[in-house]
Amino acid sequence: MTKIADLRALTPDQLSDELLKLKKEQFNLRFQAATGQMEKTHRVSEVRKDIARISTLLRATRATA
Repeated sequence: MTKIADLRALTPDQLSDELLKLKKEQFNLRFQAATGQMEKTHRVSEVRKDIARISTLLRATRATA
């Protein structure tokens, strides 16, 4: 899980890269869940919440810019 203070230190480009990485991970986790290969089931909710945090920060920085 990523802390919001750590995310605020990143630039919008870095946040976008992190968001893309998390969305890929989310896809892979969904695929693992569908095929029954998932070991860390808690990671699904962590990734979803991290995506929401980054999306919120990106929206906030675009609104102020």
